[in-house]
Amino acid sequence: MSPAVPARGGKSSSGVTDGSVSAVFPTVREILALDPVRHGAPRVVAGDDGLDRPVRWVHVAEVPDIATLLGGGELVLTTGIGLPADDAGLRAFIGDLADVGVSGLVVELGRRYLSGVPRVMAAAADRRGLPLVELRRATPFVRITEAVHALIVDAQLTELRATEEIHQRFNDLSVEGADTAEVIRQAAELSGCPVVLENLSRQVLGYDPAGESAELLLDGWEQHSRRIRPAGRTAYDLDSGWLVTTVGARGQDWGRLLLRWPASGDVPSAQAGEPTVGPPTRLTILIERAASTLALGRLIRRDAEGLERQIHRTLLTALLDHSRPVDEVGLRAKALGVVLDRRHLVGVMVRHRADDAAGEVGPEAAQARLRDLAEAVGQAVREAKLTALTSAVDDHSVGALLALPDPAAEDRALSAFASALHRVRLDAGTGRASTAGVDPARGAGPAAVIVAAGSGVGSLREARRSLVEARQIAEAARRDRRDLPIFRLPHVGLAGLLHLLRDEPRLQTFVERELGTLLEYDARHPREQLLDTLRAYLEQGRNKSAAAAVAHLSRPAFYERLARIARILDVDLDSVEAALSLHVALLALEAVRAP
Repeated sequence: MSPAVPARGGKSSSGVTDGSVSAVFPTVREILALDPVRHGAPRVVAGDDGLDRPVRWVHVAEVPDIATLLGGGELVLTTGIGLPADDAGLRAFIGDLADVGVSGLVVELGRRYLSGVPRVMAAAADRRGLPLVELRRATPFVRITEAVHALIVDAQLTELRATEEIHQRFNDLSVEGADTAEVIRQAAELSGCPVVLENLSRQVLGYDPAGESAELLLDGWEQHSRRIRPAGRTAYDLDSGWLVTTVGARGQDWGRLLLRWPASGDVPSAQAGEPTVGPPTRLTILIERAASTLALGRLIRRDAEGLERQIHRTLLTALLDHSRPVDEVGLRAKALGVVLDRRHLVGVMVRHRADDAAGEVGPEAAQARLRDLAEAVGQAVREAKLTALTSAVDDHSVGALLALPDPAAEDRALSAFASALHRVRLDAGTGRASTAGVDPARGAGPAAVIVAAGSGVGSLREARRSLVEARQIAEAARRDRRDLPIFRLPHVGLAGLLHLLRDEPRLQTFVERELGTLLEYDARHPREQLLDTLRAYLEQGRNKSAAAAVAHLSRPAFYERLARIARILDVDLDSVEAALSLHVALLALEAVRAP
């Protein structure tokens, strides 16, 4: 007898439970069309609906208790010589095969059964949906097994070559530093399926419809995505037909990558007693490699800077990202002549007020514009006779970590820096920096910049807090029309602060923790929209009567909705602390959803 296939439910190379039937295996219908099988004049006598089941192996059996040796997905061949003679035994034999999940049973006539299989056997197979096939002409089983196994091996080799291409393609993308759109496009091209990248708040960051309608793909995406809840870091959600994996690196997850399989959206369902039907293993490998490439690309930053400026940037980035020990940062900074130990440290961020100007002049000019700003910041630090690490820290901002002798010098140092930066940029208006420093909309003078400063700290271990605070203030200040020389935390409100933090995974995680269950409820009950009820209640200062009027609901109906919200979120809406947390989460959700 041929060996049985391994039992299902093992682990794939990616660590994902492989409980699905791979699409690389031929179906019962395809096997019946093979020449060695057609030679036997096959006739399907039961279980027509199961002919599209995949076959993992062919097993020849002449004993009634063969089911104990099988793992599921086999096509069983028999002459019937060893099968039970009584009706109850035949029913049990068919039941055991169906329970273990075999794909079909083929019986050669002529030795045990002359004109056809017993009616009780056909009835039992039909009742269990098990394909039962008669071979009305003698056929060597070895020819059938050879033909089917060759088909399976060829298909698996094709799958292996496809997997190798996936690895090579994404290795090339990683080396080339491909952007997000290109990685998603390649994933869609290799799979032939729509691919969507979203953040933790279910907002779409990028997509490729793979030739389908983008409007249909993304319509009501957030609600649809919240109903996609696979079990595991990489898993297939059978109900929705989406293969999902988490995207992140260094323990910081920031999104999900989703691939719809099959691309038509018509999700196959498993037959009773069969394992879950899912995408082929190569698609799991593909989506995980694409996610790894996206995560790696987010970590890579390329810039053509001088060695000293690169070191400044490395050290500032290390403080922001915790990528190097603080003591090492202090030691390397001291080697550059920037002493950070036992100093009062103040994080500063400088950026242009508008990003659209960078888009107007093209990416290369935008980079030159940023480099000129970085040079201006460095020159301003020198003219103000300050000590600092200075460098561009992202595509829009130049950071500086000022090292001052004591806290009393903070206001004076910031004022001197802002004045020096203004002079440097005015002087550069007719010089080298003019290309990036002149605001085309104004016709003369340097483009408006924002100078933001975080709270001063007393140690290098706290420097990240000051730098992050400065970056947040600079982002929020872009919407502030005041012309202040230095923006500090009291100058920006909560809504502005949340808006600039909208891409921060931790804020998105907070929103999901506070409101996730309610958002999922609204996704399942779109007519109720309890989130609007909660918003009205909180915006009216928890005045239920006023909130009911704003929501255009009767007070009893409004009170009943509030009670339902409290049960869904498991919170006391009369609690000031709980209401405050929910209100902040609502403001953060609006910031995340803002374009």
